[in-house]
Amino acid sequence: MAKNQATEEQIKYAGMLDKGMKIGFVLVVVSFILYITGIMAPYLPINDLPKYWGMPVHDYLKATNIHMGWAWLGMLQKGDFINFIGIAFLAGVTIPCYIAIMPIFLKKKDKVYFTLALLEVTVLALAASGLLKSGGH
Repeated sequence: MAKNQATEEQIKYAGMLDKGMKIGFVLVVVSFILYITGIMAPYLPINDLPKYWGMPVHDYLKATNIHMGWAWLGMLQKGDFINFIGIAFLAGVTIPCYIAIMPIFLKKKDKVYFTLALLEVTVLALAASGLLKSGGH
């Protein structure tokens, strides 16, 4: 292999990441258009937003009756929450990228990198699930 040639797993990962980024970008743009045009009514009226900007997160959530974690999934009918789909998709696109390269590591009998990829998928999925109850959740 030439010094600067990408490996099979690098090409696979980059290809999936490229597609995922493009899909996520389209989701963000479309959801923003649905919100900003008023096609989907927001949960919080745009004119009310300035009164919440300076609040600490806890106070903001309490004042607006918004729940932490994955509760936004129940609010997808609102224009200001539909955009979370694209954001969550972009945040999670790394997981399928790692899953896609795991068979390549197995084929190459590269147990160390397979194990690292498996651990990465496990940690990312566990962190995204909210089961750890750490950080902002």
